[in-house]
Amino acid sequence: MTIEDRDQIQTVRLSVLGMRCAGCVGAVEGALRAVPGVASADVNFADHTALVSGGAEIDALKAAVREAGFDAAVMEGLEDLGGQESQEDARYRSLLNKSRVAALLGVPLMLGAHLSWFPELGTLAGSRFWFVVSLLTLGVMVYSGGHFYRGAVKSFKLRQANMDTLIALGTGAGWLFSTLAIDFSDILPAESKHAYFEAATIILAFINLGSALEMKARGKTSAAIRQLIGLQPRTARVVREGLEIDVPIADIGLGETLRVRPGEKIAVDGVVLEGHSSIDESMLTGESIPVEKSAGAEVIAGTINGSGSFLFQAKRIGRDTLLAQIINSVRQAQASKPGIARLVDKVAGVFVPVVVGIAALTFLIWLAFGPSPALGYAFVTAMTVLVIACPCALGLATPISIMVAVGRAAQKGILIRNGDALQSAGKLSCVVLDKTGTVTEGKPSVTSIEVVEGFDAEGVLRLAASLETGSEHPLAGAIIAEADRRGLQRVPIDIFQAVSGRGVQATIEGHSVLLGNQAFMDENGVDTGELSGRVGALAKQGQTPVLFAADGKAVGLIAVADPIKADSAAAVSKLKALGVRVLMVTGDNLVTAQAIAAQAGITEVRAQVLPQDKAAVVKELQGLGEVVGMVGDGINDAPALAQADVGFAIGTGTDIAIESGDVVIMRGSLLKVADAMSLSRATVLNIKQNLFGAFIYNTLAIPVAAGLLYPAFGLLLNPMIAGAAMALSSVTVVTNANRLRSK
Repeated sequence: MTIEDRDQIQTVRLSVLGMRCAGCVGAVEGALRAVPGVASADVNFADHTALVSGGAEIDALKAAVREAGFDAAVMEGLEDLGGQESQEDARYRSLLNKSRVAALLGVPLMLGAHLSWFPELGTLAGSRFWFVVSLLTLGVMVYSGGHFYRGAVKSFKLRQANMDTLIALGTGAGWLFSTLAIDFSDILPAESKHAYFEAATIILAFINLGSALEMKARGKTSAAIRQLIGLQPRTARVVREGLEIDVPIADIGLGETLRVRPGEKIAVDGVVLEGHSSIDESMLTGESIPVEKSAGAEVIAGTINGSGSFLFQAKRIGRDTLLAQIINSVRQAQASKPGIARLVDKVAGVFVPVVVGIAALTFLIWLAFGPSPALGYAFVTAMTVLVIACPCALGLATPISIMVAVGRAAQKGILIRNGDALQSAGKLSCVVLDKTGTVTEGKPSVTSIEVVEGFDAEGVLRLAASLETGSEHPLAGAIIAEADRRGLQRVPIDIFQAVSGRGVQATIEGHSVLLGNQAFMDENGVDTGELSGRVGALAKQGQTPVLFAADGKAVGLIAVADPIKADSAAAVSKLKALGVRVLMVTGDNLVTAQAIAAQAGITEVRAQVLPQDKAAVVKELQGLGEVVGMVGDGINDAPALAQADVGFAIGTGTDIAIESGDVVIMRGSLLKVADAMSLSRATVLNIKQNLFGAFIYNTLAIPVAAGLLYPAFGLLLNPMIAGAAMALSSVTVVTNANRLRSK
């Protein structure tokens, strides 16, 4: 069955088993990309998964991974992470057991060697004792290190080298050297005149323990995904044939009616039919305040009901729910690679072969120029180089930080759709904001009602709402909504006529009435009197005045405006504090645009710009050297979002346009843009810290392991210390990345 056959989904996610270093990433990616029909393949070493796009057969993908020396399983449903987690837990316990077994033999051998408990090499008692130790060590190596040796053999057959190669060569050579030394101890230097069985076992103990600790720490990075998956209930209460029954969520069909009781999780996306409650949407939006829901309101799968009870109709189920889309978006972002990660993968791909070469060169140099007995020195230094140079920390440095950051962003209501956006957001020098629905609420509302003497505000509003009944104009909707909020009843109208771009006129209770703009009043010879001065003043404030006239005289004015969001001004201030230039680009007229911009603290405005021309504005700014972020509603602003270096799509509830931007702001708060930029900067700094630590570690450790300090100071690095340092370097990288969870 091809990927296209799977409900036309073009991307398959594989859990890859057996990867132990950055070199494995290149091997798996190369194997997958060689499969016919594969368009792209990205392997994430941090969570041991691969994201493959194209039309290849799944069996072919799994076979390719197996041929590369690993194993793979398809991850399809939302519960797959649970299965992967149980596998990881079993692997964790196995690694701990292997570490314990190696330590049980290695620690006594290490103590005995330092305290001179054991007979010396070259004696009859020594030969017998160390022969038994050699057999015991071999058994420990098979149990605690068998996976490394098998991996090394598979890599060798594929003409590749990875972490397994280094460990197998180092510990295998240690055992072989020590076994031979039982009968040939005379060739060893004084500093190394003992068997290195404890080194081989302690190295395996440290590496297995380090891998277990790394796995435990890595488990925290998928906490965001697990929390999102945990939001989905197993069952839901469905109303069928008048009865309420509990069914698995997989059995819920489109259009079915569901009952939600107090404290329950909502199973699928839908629309409230009956009842009222408040919904906690914090895990999806990052907003802690519950949202009130009544008939007609949308509810989202995974959110938590408050104290009320209601019925709703299922509108989106399974993979189509917003929760499923969010999980998929987070997974894809965690698997994607920014430019810095792709560079590190290339470096890691050649690192292991280079290390093997350095170890061989070290051996030859010590053999040729080292003090007597040179062979012993050559062996010790070469083994230490192999052990200490494992590039685990290098391979984890970037993906582990990306996983934590993307998960943390999702918890805050920010969906980062790819690694490049995460890397680029912190570099923005200029942010372009759309006005309607971005800086403003996007929903016009009545801000004030003014009337001439002898008329009352509610009377004018009641007649205006009666005139606008049935109109789809945004201003009409605002007037009707305000009348409904006040509980005003409509009155019957006669001889109704709408004039496009001007207003409406009709006869109500024998009176000729008009509702519209100033131009409409002028055309009909209406005397606006004392209200005329307010028209211009309101327009300068960014509000739209709608005049109401009766029998040729204006008697009332209804001001309608799209108010700015409560946090827009604070968000603009925060962006400026980050050193970012802020512009507002809108299709509205200049007067209104400037009024809104002033309220939000924006000084640069481009008005009367058509949606299709906003991309040209972004391109113009890029031409001036700006790194541009575009913030828009994700639909009308799609060209500009695509043109920008980072596109921020503003989403509201389930109308979110996830495919429109590189970053999706779930609840439309501009503060999230600044949060995304701050998180990006923190992530890039975290990645650089990880890479610096990994590169510095290898850069300094390899020369020391090769014996660079020996001529001047007489110092050689012990292979056991090298094994501990290599293992702990990976744990350090993972621990540092997890600091992003507090951002």
